[in-house]
Amino acid sequence: MDRIVMISGGARGLGAALTARCLADGHRVSVGLRRPEALAEAFPDADPDQLQAYRFDADAPETAQAWVDATVAQMGAPDALVNNAGILKMVDFTRGTDEDLDDLWRVNVKAPFRLIRAALPHLKASGRGRVVSIASTDAKRYRDPSASLGYVMTKGALLSMTQAVRFQGWDEGLRGTAICPGAIDTEMIADIPGVTPKDKRLRPEDVAEIVSLVLSLPNQASLPEIVVNTRLEAFI
Repeated sequence: MDRIVMISGGARGLGAALTARCLADGHRVSVGLRRPEALAEAFPDADPDQLQAYRFDADAPETAQAWVDATVAQMGAPDALVNNAGILKMVDFTRGTDEDLDDLWRVNVKAPFRLIRAALPHLKASGRGRVVSIASTDAKRYRDPSASLGYVMTKGALLSMTQAVRFQGWDEGLRGTAICPGAIDTEMIADIPGVTPKDKRLRPEDVAEIVSLVLSLPNQASLPEIVVNTRLEAFI
């Protein structure tokens, strides 16, 4: 069944792959971006009845509710929210600044929290609401000192937040799934030391395929998390 899907950061990288897959699956897509005009640049031939862009900025808390309200007014009430937008900065006990850590929490945790809170009434009312958050294998463990501890902490928080969604509306069909992929071949990790080699990374389209599956499942198939590693590790 077709959905109205909200996707944060859906104009490039993984976000663009998610948007493209949702459109291909027949969903109508509302994309939240700091620069809404970027969507037309990424999808110049898209049907405006199927794809719309709205301003959403983690640095402007009021844009979360405004994006939800505009989606409802112009496209209809959303029944799926994909928390895709995120950042990676190298922060641990010896690297990075307080400002870098604040940025990670603001974008990776507080922004999706605000979106879930704003969209929650509509997701519950739909009877089949879905929240899908792009976390990371870093949400599942601290791999080694080459990783950003700040990123690990925020993605762990996003995982917990998404699992909590089910408890806000289980009887109304509300479900939450955290996707925890390993390295995805996007610009975000292009120059980071210790990252999975390029030829062994996931493609954005691979992760979009997983999100497509989650959005297609019935209420009785609840998936709290899906871990998709690119490395051989003992526990994930």
